Amino acid sequence: GEPERSYRYSLSFTDGSSATMKKPRCSELRAKNKKELLTQLEELKKELMSARVARHNSSDPLKLRVLRKSIARIHIIINQKQKENLRLLYTNKKWKPLDLRPKKTRAIRRRLTTHQENAKTLKEARKLSKWPQRKFAVKA
Repeated sequence: GEPERSYRYSLSFTDGSSATMKKPRCSELRAKNKKELLTQLEELKKELMSARVARHNSSDPLKLRVLRKSIARIHIIINQKQKENLRLLYTNKKWKPLDLRPKKTRAIRRRLTTHQENAKTLKEARKLSKWPQRKFAVKA
């Protein structure tokens, strides 16, 4: 058979020792504030630097990969929180930054707004008011 591969996920990133390290979960990271995230990011970066130095005589080659992925995870959470705060800031404002607007497709973005589509000329509005739609009822 195939060799056991449980060694890949036996790392954790809490106290700095490689034997008891595990990947930070995004749900746990979202609960933290920006300051805590930045301190954790600095710790992981320092750990990555030391792991790079000790790479050749280290017994665990996957530690670098897991560290890099964990740093990326923290960056993702920081950026998500930043964008979320910007969205809150720009709610009910007349203009929004382009990256906060809905992407959709180019054709949909260039389409008239519903207000513009439903706008009527004076002549058309007069005609509609003079001859409104008739209501019919079927006699049983």
